[in-house]
Amino acid sequence: MFSSAVRGSVAPTQHPLVAQYTLSAPTVGQVSVEFGTDRSYGRWTASKTMSRAGSTVNILVAGMRPNTTYHMRARIEVKGRTYYDIDHTFTTGGLPPVTFPVVTVKQHGRPVARSGVDLVNSLMGTNVQAAVFDADGKVIWYYYDPTLNIFPIRQLANGNFLVSYVYGVREVDLAGNILRDVTLNQINAALAAAGYSLHVTNLHHDVLGLANGHWILLAAEIRSFQDLPGYPGTISVLGDAVVDLDTNNQAVWVWRAFDHLDVNRHPYGFPPDWTHSNALVYLPDGNLLLSMRNQSWVLKLDYANGAGSGDILWRLGFEGDFSLSAWGSAAAWFYNQHFPLVLENHGSKYRLALYDNGNSRPDTTGQPCFVSNTCYSRGVIMDLDESARTATVFWQYVLPCYSYWGGSVTALPGGYLEVDSATVNYGYSQVIEVPVGPARSVVWDMTAQNANFYRANRIPSLYPGVSW
Repeated sequence: MFSSAVRGSVAPTQHPLVAQYTLSAPTVGQVSVEFGTDRSYGRWTASKTMSRAGSTVNILVAGMRPNTTYHMRARIEVKGRTYYDIDHTFTTGGLPPVTFPVVTVKQHGRPVARSGVDLVNSLMGTNVQAAVFDADGKVIWYYYDPTLNIFPIRQLANGNFLVSYVYGVREVDLAGNILRDVTLNQINAALAAAGYSLHVTNLHHDVLGLANGHWILLAAEIRSFQDLPGYPGTISVLGDAVVDLDTNNQAVWVWRAFDHLDVNRHPYGFPPDWTHSNALVYLPDGNLLLSMRNQSWVLKLDYANGAGSGDILWRLGFEGDFSLSAWGSAAAWFYNQHFPLVLENHGSKYRLALYDNGNSRPDTTGQPCFVSNTCYSRGVIMDLDESARTATVFWQYVLPCYSYWGGSVTALPGGYLEVDSATVNYGYSQVIEVPVGPARSVVWDMTAQNANFYRANRIPSLYPGVSW
């Protein structure tokens, strides 16, 4: 046990669901905090290093329900031995008087062991757009700033959150403290200072935080065109750009759709929304995937960790660079998709999951399904061979609904896939958990009563390297 001289203390933060645990100790070691509604605790934070004797460590404790008393204690590992602080109690505050997503959770059939919590980004129906729910559908964390339109939020490897908000991007900690903030005006100034002619109108749909501290931003720009085929006169076209900001908020790499794609290919949503990209993926080989909803393509970009040419290495989707084997028809491709997710990568072989909205999927007559009102959405997993340029549908779950926008997929332990439909037949969201295999039986679902989840993703916990 610690002596009374090195007992920790617990204090509230500006976030009603987050406490700050402060501890000083006379030796070096690794410190974490255990917490729960009784003295069995059950959850814990990531560890911090006591780098020198007598140093003080502050740990933000998050993952607690509102208006609830929790027990917590510090745990310190010193040279293979474990010591504990005394038990402390902390009572969380209430949620602010604004609209939160309200959800209902159901378990189907034989209970399945679940781990993790769900991070949701709600774009419609609620004031609070970023929240985390536990397995029972209770709010255990949220980020709220009434001045922001969050689009989207991502957890970083350091446990903080990256928040894209249309006119900027920021990093916040669990208490909501802003650690780094870059506005759209600052981004445009950085582009001009670096010699790029790109002027972005807004940030949208996605943002990546890389291990080197760079932020990869998805942005939009507008260009005017004269007398495009079928569009006489002057027309404004909205296209996408990707911007790499270094740790000093300097623009160090740029990609522009107008430089690499034919503006006359516009199968959906044109004009003015030509590409409507909605997701970025950093690949193990240092390149990027870019999901283009209005092209029904997933592109691989030559990023090469910031040294690449920006060339499109391949286009996956209907009329792209891959042939679709086994399933054959054009309807087996994805259409107007969201959130590609790399499940496996071995050299030139990929296993890729995504949410296939299906807005313009051809029906049995070859017409877009919205003409015949036969559209459906699905979670789909595809196997790719980028050397042979072949694609195969490995598995799919055809949803009994149509979600015309939004959506995401998350790979879960034990061979399950979580699938978020942002709008169920023009209603609110439903998130399901289904086994990847022949059974295809929903084992868990979370249904929103007042919200549309642009994304809902299972994360292990609120801390890096920790699973709840």
